Amino acid sequence: MKKYILILSCFFLVASCTKRFSAPLPDTTWSAFDSAKATPLISSINNRLEGVYAITNGNGTFGDTAVLKWSYTANGRDTSFYLSILCETEVSYFICEAKRLDTNIIFKGYWRKMVNTETGAVRLTISRKGGADKLLNNIAFASTDTVNIEGIYGSGPLATDQPLSLKYIRPLYKAKPLEIIAHRGGGRTSDLLPASENSLEIIKMASQFGATGVEIDVRLTSDGVPILFHDKSLNERVVQRSGLYGDIDNYTYQQLYTLVRLIKGERIPTLREALNTIVYNTPLQFVWLDTKYSGNLQPMRDLQKEFTAKATAIGRKVEIVIGLPDDDAVNNFMALKDYKAAASVCELSLEDVERTGATIWAPRWTLGKQNDEVDKVHAAGKRAMVWTLDVPASINDFITQGKFDGILSNYPSVTAYYHYVRQ
Repeated sequence: MKKYILILSCFFLVASCTKRFSAPLPDTTWSAFDSAKATPLISSINNRLEGVYAITNGNGTFGDTAVLKWSYTANGRDTSFYLSILCETEVSYFICEAKRLDTNIIFKGYWRKMVNTETGAVRLTISRKGGADKLLNNIAFASTDTVNIEGIYGSGPLATDQPLSLKYIRPLYKAKPLEIIAHRGGGRTSDLLPASENSLEIIKMASQFGATGVEIDVRLTSDGVPILFHDKSLNERVVQRSGLYGDIDNYTYQQLYTLVRLIKGERIPTLREALNTIVYNTPLQFVWLDTKYSGNLQPMRDLQKEFTAKATAIGRKVEIVIGLPDDDAVNNFMALKDYKAAASVCELSLEDVERTGATIWAPRWTLGKQNDEVDKVHAAGKRAMVWTLDVPASINDFITQGKFDGILSNYPSVTAYYHYVRQ
């Protein structure tokens, strides 16, 4: 008995001493940016700032080139715009807000490397001579003109005092579209993002990471409510301690809503809430509903139809597809009366794609680029997307040498970088 007590004591001691890594958002306070003299930018300026930029100062930390891309989060009539700077080195990205200050354009925000906990604040400026005059006054650039961004960044809580310089070199690649799909609504909780995986908050951030779409995990509660949750059971990887344990489908939605919080404190969202957020609050255009339960898919199908129609009604095109990851999901999908009219993504064989009428084929990335098979899919008027591709060198290889129409990744910023820097 003493032996078992000793073993348990050692276990709890080790567990209590386990180091928990974090990458908290740095303090981005900047008096100039927050002053009354600083005013919001006209959104038309945003498009003119997008492009591929050379990094001169700061290239030792972030690499030689960066992609600048705008995104937004809408809240009724109030829209917040964000400039993302996506880099190659160590999955680096910046997320900034922008304002006009006199004859300058200024940015404040933070940077992060997703392969570790490195992060810090950043302050950037486009001066009048650096291109702000022509941007602010809608003056066309001459062939010899460019945009120069100068600023400083810091590491962690340290002073923001390291130089950063970017110079516009060419527009973003747009010859061939690519769906850049963020895994688990925007990224995994284990990647230390500012919000929990599969939360409404991370969905709102997905486009800031360069994503054009999201994959979200759908399960059913015991009373049949579709919710977003990746794991089969409640556990401390995904949720805070609550006293509830076991399979998530043992609980009603009200029990989960009342008693459970995700790691960052958010509530577990319903699929309805998630789709409402995507349609009305984000620029996301693609939604992959990953079926994580065995059973009736009608609740998912009903929401797919409802929110496709709602997006169309406000002039947005949002493609929502039902994921078919296994034979059980295929059988439940084909049990729907109108399954042939339901957009779906099949992860099985090409034969399964054909019999389900799936609009998209999605093999795992470890099977390779499979260009011949992708050609067959395209010949049939369908698309092909690959999952879950995280190795930067492989992402670049799939983009430059492959033929897939979309890439699902935990690192959408890297996918966006390699896609937009193409020439």
